[in-house]
Amino acid sequence: MGDIARVMVLIGAVLILAGLVIMVFPRLPFVGKLPGDILIKKENYTFYFPVATSIVISIIISLVLYFINKIR
Repeated sequence: MGDIARVMVLIGAVLILAGLVIMVFPRLPFVGKLPGDILIKKENYTFYFPVATSIVISIIISLVLYFINKIR
């Protein structure tokens, strides 16, 4: 039961940290501006799919989790 509690506390801390970053930096300069992000603007609608941004965020999260696992 103790391991589950630690994971939940870690997830909560990460969410709080992410919320604080979003509050302090509402418009991060690189988010949504990477080559590979798809943006289609038409007359009546706009379609945005951040492919490259999603890959970069996934790599960062994977590295953080790898190092956390390596420390334990």
